[in-house]
Amino acid sequence: MSLAGESQREQGFQELGQKSEALSIPSSHRGTLVNFSEPVPYAEAWALQKQLQEERIAERRGDVLLLLEHSPVYTLGRTTQRSHWDCGEEALRQTGADLHFVDRGGSITYHGPGQVIGYPILKLSGYCSGPKQYVRKLEDVLIHIVLRWGIEAYRLEKKPGVWVRRDGVDAKIGAIGVRIDRGVTIHGFALNADLDLSPFSHITPCGLAQSRITSLAEVRQSGVSSSIVSQQVAEEFAHVFNIRWTNLSPDTMGQKQTPHDHRLASVSRLHT
Repeated sequence: MSLAGESQREQGFQELGQKSEALSIPSSHRGTLVNFSEPVPYAEAWALQKQLQEERIAERRGDVLLLLEHSPVYTLGRTTQRSHWDCGEEALRQTGADLHFVDRGGSITYHGPGQVIGYPILKLSGYCSGPKQYVRKLEDVLIHIVLRWGIEAYRLEKKPGVWVRRDGVDAKIGAIGVRIDRGVTIHGFALNADLDLSPFSHITPCGLAQSRITSLAEVRQSGVSSSIVSQQVAEEFAHVFNIRWTNLSPDTMGQKQTPHDHRLASVSRLHT
């Protein structure tokens, strides 16, 4: 073979290698980001989650992340025990909060204004090897956000969520409770930005006795904007899960359904 032929052959191998390397680089997923500007009643958010999950399972819609705050509500997960809420249902309702039994993992917790909630509706196989890796990725998202506020955050073994050091003890600043149905995720995570922490005193949060709950605002001793935290969640989630967002207004969520899809309904009480 001539020198010119060898040169062409080497160039061909180089181009093939470059193409192989390019093909090995994972491309970004595409997802829809829906950011609510006002607190959402839990029942309405739950109905929307179920609608989106069914659409994702049926491949009628892509992956979605709902970002919102809730009106005051206590939610009780699958591992909730009576000892985790000794005061009882009536006492909790007298605080002005709703009460819902839900099918996510974990025990009882509280949600309210000033807490940023994320509900990812994702086909899990596109992002993770399984539920454990999924939870760790959600923890990564929250840890990165807390670090943005100059606070060191970390995991604790066998205690899902995100923790910070507060007055010499571990304090929970981010909670995670998820469920996977037919390969698609539902429920999600909560990050305490700047909320009233007193409702947690009526329960054993997440079923962890003597567990302290804190917030970004409490640790920093200054106000924290929930809207800024929501934006940070969108950015960090996109980074950790390799997603490029398309923003969608909450008002348009019902417009992409097929004629056979049910419409979003508001439910006053939910027990699942």
